[in-house]
Amino acid sequence: MASKHLTMWFSLWTIALSLLPEPSAALVRVGLKKRRLDLDDLDNAWAARKLRYGLQSTGHRFSSGEEDIVPLKNYFDAQYYGEIGVGTPPQTFTVIFDTGSSNLWVPSSKCYFSLACYFHSKYKSSRSSTYTRIGTNCEITYGSGSISGFLSEDNIKVGDLTVMDQMFIEATKESSFTFVVSKFDGILGLGFQEISVANVTPVWYNMMQKGLLKDEVFSFWLNSDPAAMEGGQIVFGGVDPKHYKGNHVYVPVTKKGYWQFEMGDILIKNWSTGVCEYGCAAIVDSGTSLLAGPTPIVTEINHAIGAKGAISNECKQVVTQYGDLIWELLIAGVKPDKVCIQIGLCIINGTRNLRDGIEMVVEKDHRSRATSGDLLCTACEMTAIWIKNQLRDKQTKEKVFNYVSQLCENFPNPTGESVIDCNTISRMPNVTFTIGEKPFNLTPEQYILRTGDGLTTVCISGFMGFDLPPPRGPLWILGDVFMRAYHTVFDFGNLEIGFAEAA
Repeated sequence: MASKHLTMWFSLWTIALSLLPEPSAALVRVGLKKRRLDLDDLDNAWAARKLRYGLQSTGHRFSSGEEDIVPLKNYFDAQYYGEIGVGTPPQTFTVIFDTGSSNLWVPSSKCYFSLACYFHSKYKSSRSSTYTRIGTNCEITYGSGSISGFLSEDNIKVGDLTVMDQMFIEATKESSFTFVVSKFDGILGLGFQEISVANVTPVWYNMMQKGLLKDEVFSFWLNSDPAAMEGGQIVFGGVDPKHYKGNHVYVPVTKKGYWQFEMGDILIKNWSTGVCEYGCAAIVDSGTSLLAGPTPIVTEINHAIGAKGAISNECKQVVTQYGDLIWELLIAGVKPDKVCIQIGLCIINGTRNLRDGIEMVVEKDHRSRATSGDLLCTACEMTAIWIKNQLRDKQTKEKVFNYVSQLCENFPNPTGESVIDCNTISRMPNVTFTIGEKPFNLTPEQYILRTGDGLTTVCISGFMGFDLPPPRGPLWILGDVFMRAYHTVFDFGNLEIGFAEAA
């Protein structure tokens, strides 16, 4: 995936961290701020979301008491952000700690023509005694907009530490309304340098290379208590044992860039969806508020929990006109991804189908209106997967087609939201992710987002559809919905990711 493009549908997260030189390695704690969930603000955060991109071990030991710990604020369970300082004396900015990108950027005092800059703090290089001019132009393109500006160098303060001579982007243009309504000023990327724009060394790398941290580790705890003042915490250089239970299960990073690993099967109330039975790529992304995955499986999950999306006429059309043929081809042993090509609803070469469209969005950040042929191809591919899953359970043809028709009714809205009846939460099933051959359960209380009070309360599914074609896909994005339930350790030294039940 192009390093310059943080693809569509990802929530934008920022955290700028400045480190004052310490005589010895330290543990840095960054607190996260937390705000109550509101439907309008959730919609704004939704517009900002980005879709970019096991081994169990109990022997990991990280230093305690020497880490740098930064508190984070929680904005509507959609944005977790904290404060950093840029320059000398430090100029304060709120940023999102984003494991799905690798650059640090903050608005520049030279940002004159973007409305967003007038609603956020701006960096003034003339007020910093440690500023160094670089001047190289650069741009980061998001699915919901872009930022552009130029490179500068200055000291970055994170918690009680300061990273000297850190290169970052002074944003002079923010071309999206998303940035206007966001509660953060900028973004501090915690991904690998492989996806860093202009190959800038990330803040996190400089923390390690300058010997500011004893262990090459950082960890996230996101508070699941909506009434708590503290939204969460990020710890640089170790972990805080108060924020997890038991031991972490560690899995290796399979591809540097995003924090990517191999995930196993996904179950709905102990029923295998089959989609990741032989492994799926997954990334942990603190910059994504929800949990994203292949649309056919997300549709099944949302159907199982009673979430309602937009009715897909194309889906029903495929079931009515091609259902019998799809059934026969699957019975004959044709793979689900080949069925729709044989029927003629999907084309390998020639006219662009849905999968090509997704690749274009991801790699070129280009969005175009889908044709009716594209929609039929999409509906056919989903129908084939749904029928194949039911065939494993040896269901009758009539029951399978009734089930698939119900799934058509629950096809996700184009914007991703799927609303549910709040009174049914206690009856919803658990959804289980297999990581490192261990089950990681999400209860309904963990994967449902609430907004409003009393009669105005609205409940929204924490699952959204996202389709990335092979060989990179299918891909799952474990965002804040998952990270609130499981304390997460990002171990750069051993290239591993660890998960333990959050406390």
